[in-house]
Formats: sequence, structure tokens, C-alpha cells
Amino acid sequence: MNPAHGMPALGAHLHTQDGLRGVRLAVWAPQATGVDVCLFDTATGPETRRVPLSDAGDGVWQAFVPGLAAGQLYGLRAHGPWQPEAGHRFNPQRLLLDPWALALVGDTSRLALQAGHAVDDPLHPTQPWHDHQPAPQDNAAHMPKCVVVDAAAELQAGAAIAPRPAIAAGRRVLYEAHVKALTRLHPEVPEAQRGRYAALAHPAVIGHLQRLGITSVCLLPVHQHISERHLLARGLVNHWGYNTLNAFAPEPGYAAATGGADAQTAEQAAAIRAEFRQAVDALHRAGIEVVLDVVFNHTAESDLDGPTLSWRGLGQAGWYALGEHGVPHNFSGCGNSLATGEPRVVQWVMDSLRWWVQAYGVDGFRFDLAVSLGRSAALRHAFHPHAPLLVAMQQDPVLRSVQLIAEPWDIGPDGYHCGGFAPGWREWNDAFRDGVRAFWLGHHTTLGELARRVCASSDRFGRGARAPTASIHLLTAHDGFTLADLTAYSHKHNAANGEDNRDGHGHNLSANGGVEGPSDDPQVLHRRGLWRRALLATLLCAQGTPQLLAGDELGHSQQGNNNGYCQDNALTWLDWTGADADLTGYVAGLTALRRQHPGLRHAHWFSGQPLAPGAPADITWLHGDGSAMHDEAWHNSPHCTLGALIAVGDDGVAPTERLLLVWHAGRGHARLALPPGPWSLRLHSARGFVALDATAGEPMTGTALDLHEAQVCLLVQHLQGGAQTTPTPT
Repeated sequence: MNPAHGMPALGAHLHTQDGLRGVRLAVWAPQATGVDVCLFDTATGPETRRVPLSDAGDGVWQAFVPGLAAGQLYGLRAHGPWQPEAGHRFNPQRLLLDPWALALVGDTSRLALQAGHAVDDPLHPTQPWHDHQPAPQDNAAHMPKCVVVDAAAELQAGAAIAPRPAIAAGRRVLYEAHVKALTRLHPEVPEAQRGRYAALAHPAVIGHLQRLGITSVCLLPVHQHISERHLLARGLVNHWGYNTLNAFAPEPGYAAATGGADAQTAEQAAAIRAEFRQAVDALHRAGIEVVLDVVFNHTAESDLDGPTLSWRGLGQAGWYALGEHGVPHNFSGCGNSLATGEPRVVQWVMDSLRWWVQAYGVDGFRFDLAVSLGRSAALRHAFHPHAPLLVAMQQDPVLRSVQLIAEPWDIGPDGYHCGGFAPGWREWNDAFRDGVRAFWLGHHTTLGELARRVCASSDRFGRGARAPTASIHLLTAHDGFTLADLTAYSHKHNAANGEDNRDGHGHNLSANGGVEGPSDDPQVLHRRGLWRRALLATLLCAQGTPQLLAGDELGHSQQGNNNGYCQDNALTWLDWTGADADLTGYVAGLTALRRQHPGLRHAHWFSGQPLAPGAPADITWLHGDGSAMHDEAWHNSPHCTLGALIAVGDDGVAPTERLLLVWHAGRGHARLALPPGPWSLRLHSARGFVALDATAGEPMTGTALDLHEAQVCLLVQHLQGGAQTTPTPT
């Protein structure tokens, strides 16, 4: 990308040459013997002109076409060998999309059926891959078209977005949300805006986020995507969007500007882009960051029975990580894996990321199956934290200032690397998820495991100068049970997905409270409520960076479906009218409590030592009876009760308070002796009680805290002059 104006070097761009205005086209197709650009006047009309590109060297084909302007529609055709065993599947009868296109127009609903090879029934292919022959018919009428966009104007529009909010790392609270599911049923949002980008900017939605204390909205993929072949065969759609068609343009299905339909004109595509920018601008003005979930581990071309839409047709052997017999590796489980060590593929990813930062104002990215991005062909596709693409992101002058969040695993060999990314990266921490679930929901665990997880998993992240905030804590995510279902179902119930309940994770560490699914039994409902409030309190009172799944604060259920990727309906759309208002208020109280008390969001590793002479230790662990923890108790405790005395201030400031944080799983009664001195109760999850100041807090009149049901408690004791008023228990 040219740093002077941020415009990608490849693709179709307005250009002046020899005094003539036109469009410069550049395409990377390293194994092709020729590349043509086909021009169109409309999304569905016939080809009007064909321009052969010249070989510019290094696998790039280019031409300058005078007289063309912004709004011109085009597609590509690539010539070359049909040698599937060598990875070559060129077919000039198939119109291809430019990987660097900044916008698309035309219908995308059944693109998964546009195979590059001849097939009788693309919904149910049966022919062996080695018998594939190139499809003889021209498919331009069934393909969307690329749009020439005025990139300089787009960058100017991006620069006009309100500046990125300044949020300290230790104060971030993330909120994972799906654009459509978040607002499709929101009663205060106008009908035409529900489920659209415009709804993200609506005062009712922004007000909800602000009340919750959300600093960063993490949107499931908004890159333009398509539904896979197997979903079309079942009459379903890809709801989540992890199947990218275009990495530079917003998904039109979330745009009020087109009623959720694909753009048919360049003007409609421009309206979609403007609507997304307006949403980012509104969130920025409300002090909220926008982080995008992005998919660069695979493309929408699936396996070799899948469609030929762009990358495969321009040179499968260059774009994809190939295994034996010309078949792409499948580290993603989605049919292919991109060759993310190839310099031009790195360039494509980097150009896309910079485009979203500079042209759309986004503040960071969460990388789906990020281990795939760090696999290097030079290391036989093993993962390395300093692989070319990962290093490129961190040193880039545009990207080094935004959030980079890894999903630190894929399904390839040795694909699990939680804690294995370099400093500067944040990572989803499934060890927190599993350890905390196990503690509260009755699965095997230890107090030592809980202590590690609520202190940001130093066993995984405490190396290489990484901070506790590198650990992204989550109880739930789009992929898995909601919080309501985690505490109401012991087993997944995914029959609606059409895969005989084989899909989705089977190991959920969930519990149902005595009845599988919906219940009106008061005892069951009470038990589930205790668990939910304790789980949320553990998340939001833990060191690290918390992430909340949209809808968990409302009590949203997916009826036990833990893989709602294909359910674009009321199963996944948040039910605002049936929301649990008390739970919403409780979550808002927890995030406010986190903001108020530095000990709940300490951005440095605890040492167990005083921060200054005469000061209390930054953290002291207590057994269930209030005595100091001993080695055996970390591994075996009949009470499942743990306490922590915390005394830290904000960065560089001496502590003015001491916190007593207690986790009690409710398996029997425990009586925790209180350290000497006056204490004020500020959180009691079993009661749903949160107090944000001493006036609302409850003074502790006894010498012990009686613990019966599952609960998290927070007590506060004020210190004088940064020193404790009473001795620390030994």
C-alpha cells in the first residue's frame, strides 16, 4: 500500500497517464498464461468490452484503460493450464472476482454452486476430484461484478469519522455481537433499521451499551460473505458470516440502505459503505471502539467440489497452501487454507486490514482461527509466532496502533497455541472459560486452577513481557452455548441444523440445574440464577480483559443449540421484549464496580509482595475458613471456597483500599473468618446485590462471612495513607 494515500497497489483504481484519465488495473495471477478484464454496464447485462492485461512480471498482469471512471463494473478471466494434480484449475469460461475489488454488485445468494469444473448437480457433487474437467459454459450472467471505486474519496470519508476513543488496556470491556441478531427484534429501533448497520447507531442501542459499561463492540464478520453449498441444499444460510467473498466491502445483508439485499448498482454499494461508516462514527462519538472479526484462514471457495469465484481461478497454487495432488490443506475445517506465508497473500491481507482502519475507521480485529495465519510453508506448515503475516501486522505503521486479537487455535496438526502469540497480541483464553465453568457447574477442578484463571492465566500469558490484559476472558461466545443455556442444558440440542446433532462441541462443561431445558420449578430456576450471577461476577471481577456475549445480559436462550451458525431467525435474534431486566442491571453494576476498584482490573501481574515498604501485599490468598492457603489446599478443598485479599491502586498510585474477593461454589456451608478491621459488602451475587459506594454498601457487623449458596462476594476496607489499618492475617 502506498503510504502517501493508503490505496492498494493491486486492483482497479482511478489513474491519470499521459494526461488521460482512466483506470489502472493490476491483478496477481502467478501461474496464468493470460488475464483479461471484462467490462459491464450493469450487474446483469452482457459483457461490453474485453481488455487483455499485459504481463508486468512477478506474476502481476496490468493495463491502463483510458476513459473509464468510478462506477465501472468489471470481472476477470484467467487463462492457463488445467492440471488439477499440480493445483492448476484455470478456466477462462468462468468470470472471476478481483480479490482486491473495493465493492461488488449483483446477486450472491447461490454463488456456492458456481464450480469451475463440469458437474451434473453442484448441490450434491459425486465426481472424484482427479476426474474434474473444466466447465465449458460461460457463467458471467450468474456472477456478481466488481466495481471501480474512487479510493481517494473513500479514504477521505474514513478520515472524517470521529477519532478512535482513547481506552486504557486495563479498562476495556468487550461485547461480542452479531450485527443482525443484536437488533433484529429491538422494539425501539425503527423496523427498517432493525438488524442493520444503522441500528448500531440508534440511541437505544448505544444507550444499552453505555449502561453496560461496554468499551469495545466486537462484531462477527461484516466482510461480504456467502452461504456454503451444504446449507443451500438444506434451505439454510450462513448466519455468522465466516465464509468471506470480499475482504474489502461490508456485507450488504446488514444494510438498511438496500433493505438487506445485494447492491445492484454502484450507487447502492456506496450507500452500504456510507451506512457502515455512520455506525462506526456514532459508536466512536459514544466512546465505544469497533473491532471486526475477520476470516483470513480460508475463503468461500471451500474444497475442490466448491465454487471457483476468484482466488482458485487466478491461481490456486499461489493463493492456497497446497498439500498432495494439488489439494489445498484444510487447517480451517472449511475446505481450504490460504498460503499466508506467500508475499502477495500477505499483501492482500494487509491491504484489507489497512483499508478497514483507514476507510472505515475500525479500531481492531479478532482473527478467526489465527494459528492458520502463523503457519509457515518453510516449517512444513507448523505454527510460529513470528510467521511472515503476524510480523507484518505488528510492525505496520497503520495496524500497530489497533487491537490485534487471536483465536489461538485451528484444527490442523499441533493447532492449539493459547498463550503462544507474541507480545502485542491479545488472545481468547479458553482455559479461563473451562476452568470457571468447571468450578461453578460441578465439574472437576481445583482452587489452584480457579486462582490461575481469575489472575489472567500467568501460566500461559506471563511470559515474554506480556501483560495480564493479553488474556481475553470469556464465559461464552457465538460458538457454543449462551449463558442461559450453559446453565439450563447438560447436552447440545442442534437438530435444527440438519446434521443429526453431530455438529457443535460436545464438551461444554455445562449443567442444567436438575431439568434439561425450560422449567418452571422454583428450585431449578433459583439454582440457575445463582450460577449465572456467579459466573458473570467471576468474569467481570477477574484480572485480564473481559468479553461478554451479546444477549447474556438479557438471559437470551438458543434452546440448547450450541452451533447457531445457520440459524438466521428468532433462535439467534436477541429477544429484547423478554429480557431479564434484573440481570441486565446486575451486569451494568458489575462493570461499574470493575471501573471503580483498581483491584478488579489490575493491569500488572500480582506478585504476592508489598508494592511499597509498609504496604500490604498486592494479593494474599485465603482458604475457605479465612486462614492463609497452604499447598495441599490448592489441590484439594472440600468447601470449594477461595478468598483473595487485594491491595493495589491505579498505575503509580498507592492503594487506598483493600478488597476481599470470595468465590464459593455452594457445595456445603463455609464460614470465612474476616481479616480484622471494618468491611463493607459491595457485591453478593447470590442476592444480585451490587453497591457502588460506601453509602449503599452493607457494613459487616460480624467476624466471619457465612457462605451457603453459590456466590461471589466483594468486601471493601479503606486504607489510610496507602497503608493498611489492620494487620494482614497469617
